[in-house]
Amino acid sequence: MLKAIATTALILLPTAFAIAAPTRITSPDGRVVAVFDVSTEGSPRYSIELAGKPLLQSSKLGLVRDDADFTRALRLTSVSASESVVDRYELLTSKRRLNEYRANRQVASLQTAAGQKLEIVFQVSNDGVAFRYRFPETSSRVHRLSEETSSFNFLPGTMTWLQPIAAAKTGWSETNPSYEEIYDREWIVGTPSPTGAGWVYPGLFRSGDTWLLISETGLDRNYPGTRLKGTWRSTEYRVGFPDPLEHFQNGPVNPQSTLPWQTPWRLVVVGSLKTIVESTLGTDLADKPAPGAKIPGPGPGKASWSWPLLGDPLTTYDTQKRFIDYAADMGWRYTLIDSMWDQQIGDAKMKELVDYARTRNVSVLAWYNSAGDWNTAPQTPRGLLLTRKDREREFTRVKALGVVGLKVDFLPGDGQSAIAYYHDILEDAARFGLLMNFHGSTLPRGWQRTYPNLMTMEAVRGLEFVTFEQKNAEDEPTHAAMLPFTRNVFDPMDFTPVVLDRINNIERRTSSAFELALSVLFTSGITHYAEIPEGMARAPDYVREFMKGVPSVWDEVKFLDGFPGRYVVLARRSGKRWYLCGINAEKESRSVTLRLDELGVSKGTLITDGPGGNLSFRTQSMQVERGKALELTIAARGGFVVTAE
Repeated sequence: MLKAIATTALILLPTAFAIAAPTRITSPDGRVVAVFDVSTEGSPRYSIELAGKPLLQSSKLGLVRDDADFTRALRLTSVSASESVVDRYELLTSKRRLNEYRANRQVASLQTAAGQKLEIVFQVSNDGVAFRYRFPETSSRVHRLSEETSSFNFLPGTMTWLQPIAAAKTGWSETNPSYEEIYDREWIVGTPSPTGAGWVYPGLFRSGDTWLLISETGLDRNYPGTRLKGTWRSTEYRVGFPDPLEHFQNGPVNPQSTLPWQTPWRLVVVGSLKTIVESTLGTDLADKPAPGAKIPGPGPGKASWSWPLLGDPLTTYDTQKRFIDYAADMGWRYTLIDSMWDQQIGDAKMKELVDYARTRNVSVLAWYNSAGDWNTAPQTPRGLLLTRKDREREFTRVKALGVVGLKVDFLPGDGQSAIAYYHDILEDAARFGLLMNFHGSTLPRGWQRTYPNLMTMEAVRGLEFVTFEQKNAEDEPTHAAMLPFTRNVFDPMDFTPVVLDRINNIERRTSSAFELALSVLFTSGITHYAEIPEGMARAPDYVREFMKGVPSVWDEVKFLDGFPGRYVVLARRSGKRWYLCGINAEKESRSVTLRLDELGVSKGTLITDGPGGNLSFRTQSMQVERGKALELTIAARGGFVVTAE
């Protein structure tokens, strides 16, 4: 009899967690829906629909904390009424200056049998779905998470465009991971990461005719940067924590915090490629800046930079003075003086350079090696930013020299302590009024909104890699045509674009017009151009004038045409002037149709590829007729730019 009662109880127990009906959280326009429910086992889950069609199948939610399992045996205590969310903000370091976010929010409250509480916050906007977790209780004890079970379960046959994350402590001087791999294009869901370490954000997917972009934002110091992890032949990708090696000074890797505690946002942009490319969801959800926080002067701009084509040996006084003159002649705001400046120039001569630059209306940025024990890169200044006391000493030093910003390189991965190191540097730099740029880094995840002094971050296999070996030159066309759909959608990207002339010992696989187009195609608070004075001097006058005039702040962006890794055509507006750009990554020429009249312009100037070779361009003026499209052929691995007003 006792055995029969026990058996009956086990059968009946799961039904105690059932709920009457799923909760449907809808976007303001009603097209995007997140469906939340709790399974009969008490496990929270969600799915996503667009215009009544499923995009994500039932996907997991939940966390495992050291004192409670929030993935199963949970009881749903309430779901809040739908609440409208409206936010308006200005952002000078991204693709659109003025932004408006509208969404509907609902909060699901759950608890364990022992009474521990978890809230899951959903916000659904017209371009996608976001969710995060909150532990609302108060506790001074440090709680730890061993797992986050959040997943994205795609429909069978979904295609992927994903960048594998490099295994920790691999690569040159043990500097990985730093988000510097090539995207694997048009794979099927369930294909394993070739590195075994997972995939970086943002991840791009296509289900039928609908596109999805997966990322995270709102990453505070109390959580690690995560990545996507998949299983062979599975349609489901889950959120994964970093490798145990990805820590700062032996600090924590997995999440830990006192309570209350909230996690970063998980976000899914859904719709057309136009929706993906024009979305600002990654900054819409980012943490707001502290009251009174602002961009230190001079703010966004362009920079000359000797290192990519000339390397460490020419970080010298004479060369850097020449690059200051170059920046002044081009009307750019900055010169970046890279690694070894402390040894090959020194403080006294550095101050001379800064003072000279000021007479030419140019400001100076300086490079630092972040390192403690997580890499063996020898470049200096090295290991001088590790503690607050260190940073205050160094920031006082560079401010006395007149340096306005720093580029900090070779960061220690995505562990929670590594993420806290970024926040510490940014907060201390803001107090000193220093602009910041990180290389060898993680993805910004909306930090440029939280910290207005953050101008840009690398987190990309940029143009410098093309100078290292021929294979990277072969990859550049398709790689560049991937980035407007992935890495550069939300966050500023220091690709360091544009070599119009030659690269020593490398056969370029992009035309000069392709390279010129990158000056508009990619967005970054400060754009560091790789071309040197001699190469720029050999370009036609009209090309140099174009490079002088490319804006640093954009008011609007429009996706006109393209396909990830094949080609892309964008339009950006600054004030009343539109800048159109396009690149073709393929080995065959491609025809595109431009409807300039829809931009409200009446005339324009085209620069595109000439008959052959480096620095081969042609230009023409255009009159825009209402209702008449411009048919344009983009050369194989070529490009174009148009200015119109």
